[in-house]
Amino acid sequence: MAGQLNPNLLLAVPLAPLVGSAIAGLFGTKFLGNKIGRTASHSVTILGVLIALIISIHTLLAVLDGASYSGTIYEWMRVGDITLEIGFLVDSLTAMMMCVVTFVSLMVHIYTIGYMKDDEGYNRFFSYISLFTFSMLMLVMSNNFLQLFFGWEAVGLVSYLLIGFWYTKPTAIFANMKAFLVNRVGDFGFILGIGLLLAYAGSMNYQEVFARSSELAAWTLPGTDWMLLTVACICLFIGAMGKSAQFPLHVWLPDSMEGPTPISALIHAATMVTAGIFMVARMSPLFELSETALSFVLIIGSITALFMGFLGIIQNDIKRVVAYSTLSQLGYMTVALGASAYSVAVFHLMTHAFFKALLFLGAGAVIIGMHHDQDIRNMGGLRKYMPITWITSLLGSLALIGTPFFSGFYSKDSIIEAVHETHIAGAGFANFAVLAGVFVTAFYSFRMYFLVFHGEERFGKPHHGHQDHAHDEHADEHHHGLAPGEKPHEAPLVVTLPLMLLAIPSVLIGFFTIGPMLHGDFFNNVIFVSDAHPAMKNLSEAYHGAVAMGLHGFITWPFALASTGVLAAYYCYMVNPRVPAWFYAKFHAIHTLLDQKYYMDKINDVVFAGGARLLGGGLWKIGDRTLIDGLLVNGSAKLVGWFSGVIRHFQSGYIYHYAFVMILGVLGFLVYFMPFPSFAK
Repeated sequence: MAGQLNPNLLLAVPLAPLVGSAIAGLFGTKFLGNKIGRTASHSVTILGVLIALIISIHTLLAVLDGASYSGTIYEWMRVGDITLEIGFLVDSLTAMMMCVVTFVSLMVHIYTIGYMKDDEGYNRFFSYISLFTFSMLMLVMSNNFLQLFFGWEAVGLVSYLLIGFWYTKPTAIFANMKAFLVNRVGDFGFILGIGLLLAYAGSMNYQEVFARSSELAAWTLPGTDWMLLTVACICLFIGAMGKSAQFPLHVWLPDSMEGPTPISALIHAATMVTAGIFMVARMSPLFELSETALSFVLIIGSITALFMGFLGIIQNDIKRVVAYSTLSQLGYMTVALGASAYSVAVFHLMTHAFFKALLFLGAGAVIIGMHHDQDIRNMGGLRKYMPITWITSLLGSLALIGTPFFSGFYSKDSIIEAVHETHIAGAGFANFAVLAGVFVTAFYSFRMYFLVFHGEERFGKPHHGHQDHAHDEHADEHHHGLAPGEKPHEAPLVVTLPLMLLAIPSVLIGFFTIGPMLHGDFFNNVIFVSDAHPAMKNLSEAYHGAVAMGLHGFITWPFALASTGVLAAYYCYMVNPRVPAWFYAKFHAIHTLLDQKYYMDKINDVVFAGGARLLGGGLWKIGDRTLIDGLLVNGSAKLVGWFSGVIRHFQSGYIYHYAFVMILGVLGFLVYFMPFPSFAK
């Protein structure tokens, strides 16, 4: 089916979820009087996402046959020589992202029927998640920076609505405002990068900008000796740091757990946080021409991959363990981007989307079974009560830690190999970070797994400190935890079915797609890699098939480190629980550092928020109160009052007063205009 794709059919992909969102949001809420019920709301939104998924799969198959599309759907306006338009660029990268986004979104929509069944905002939630899907599809399908920016900001806006979905909870409102503000910091850099490219390339169309990339690489930023392309790429990546939660703009992501679990899965797996990774991969023709920008990306990703993983070790909230896992894995993807292994980063984005959605939805199923208790220290022994959740969570965890033949193994090991092969500045630290991160990931993942599904049954007993439940869902209106004598229960089929469907690609998709995606021609003419960066070429030369790679994985350092992490977690939490207590006592300062998240929140509060408050207070006191109110407004009024007070004495009504003033006036004119004799000789 080689040729051009049907633009009308492509347009239906983002519009179908948008129509479903509009129907549920307008007619299923108080806005227009609750004209449709819950069944209609979830049916119309699920149908919209299902239509988008079917067309996306059809599009991917057509792209594999050689079809593509790049063109304008709607021209908004022309400003001089600049065209502002809505357009689609559909190639293998876009088609793959469309399938991932719509499939994971469909699973989340189905899961939400069971998870949110008792929530008053049921219809509103379906409207939001469908709108979120529309926003992400517009982002990945765009062929120009204007539409990219629209989708970029739209996912940020809808994430604000979803994180603060329970708007009566102060912690939820704080979390969604935090996410919104931190992303504005990144987006400021993002729009600067777009502005630079527009100013010097004269276009917002990707292909037109890429066509001038060599020319852009020859220019410097006016007034400096900095490469223009380096500055533009770093500015674009700062936007990705916000959306994809890279250090130090990562602080919003753990707090996004205040939203309902389904949206945690959607944000962390297939939408929003993957937007930055996708954007940098799409911009590979630009990033490839700036070694400095790649080095910056590599180092930021390395810091995030390792140090965010450490934070997962001390978390006790089941959702926050998975959230810090997301941060660490996003760091891995970013490291791959910095190593010029863009296809590997996108490959890990795809595999990660399935097993991370599985882990989040599995955590949600556990929360349902535990009556909204999220503290893993109050669980244990859930394996026999929740067998489907147990086995699917185990499969997701094995994929996450990179167990050979699981999907995460093929993508994660490829990242480690790509970093090992690269020579970009910072590769030494990156190599250490991704290797050490393997042990850390395995340890915190199986710490959670063992504490939740194995060992002593700790539910139905006095809970650990109440502060650990500050982030629990429905905090204001629900009792948390199982009462004495109560037992956990498996979630209904509408919840477990998405788990089973997500478990399949979590295990298999890496095996079947690594060949064409990394070492075949799947990304030909889509992702560009310079000959100066041989990491992918070296990987392809060493690749001898998925089976050989899986077998070889058992004798590599990553497998040894992952196995050690699993065994260490088993010993510490199943065999000898005194070991973690000893570490806590001996290294209390380190635990405090991790518990305070490296004090990043406090630094932001003191330095940035405090600086803004100080600056704002100074501007208010000096600028507003003293200069504007005091001098300009009140001062001018006082001056007019004083002058009027003086003048009114001359307005007495007596003729001789007026004559006197006239004489003074004439005298003044005479003095001012009369020429004085010169005494110069």
